[in-house]
Amino acid sequence: MKGFFVTGTDTAVGKTLVSVSLISALQQQGKTVIGMKPIASGCEQTAAGLRNDDTLQLQAQADIKVPYEQINPYAFEPAIAPHLAAEKVGVNINIDKLHTAFENLGAQADAIIVEGAGGWLVPINKTHTMADLAVSLGLPIVLVVEIKLGCINHALLTVAAIEASGLSLHGWVANTIYEITESDAIIESLNDRISAPCLAEIKPLKTGEAVMMVTTLNIL
Repeated sequence: MKGFFVTGTDTAVGKTLVSVSLISALQQQGKTVIGMKPIASGCEQTAAGLRNDDTLQLQAQADIKVPYEQINPYAFEPAIAPHLAAEKVGVNINIDKLHTAFENLGAQADAIIVEGAGGWLVPINKTHTMADLAVSLGLPIVLVVEIKLGCINHALLTVAAIEASGLSLHGWVANTIYEITESDAIIESLNDRISAPCLAEIKPLKTGEAVMMVTTLNIL
């Protein structure tokens, strides 16, 4: 199956922005693409049920329109780690169920972009982590790194864990959410130490607005 699994060095590092951008880039190559958020915490209760903003963005960008529950099989209201959110409502997250949902979605499009929750090793139940789900799906990985103090260590540890899993790290994205003096030097340091290419650099607008700009995106 074609596509990518998008993970991050932490939560709130820009995985959704990158996932939507990947869908758009593949669409520009003439492919039909669908997005999936297997597990989402921090959902809001609506008339239609629990809804997650990240998932809604993936759903809006996708070519294939399917019911929300198919792209986000596990939705939880508390904005906490998935396994803790699931425990609060007496749910056990089942990897086999997620794999089946993934295959059903993937059969409807040329490619699928799967966005993880939190970081690479965040638990999803008592025995499995997000990494185990990624291994089950078997997609190449795109890693999103928030460029900030301490991110070099976080990024290199995550890269080592991805490589140890046997999956392919297709590339990584440098996301400078807040401007810092040494951002270019940090990105250069990561480029020197990560064998997979930097697919994109995301910079904040100079006006100080919260909107981000993808300056490059090379997924070939």
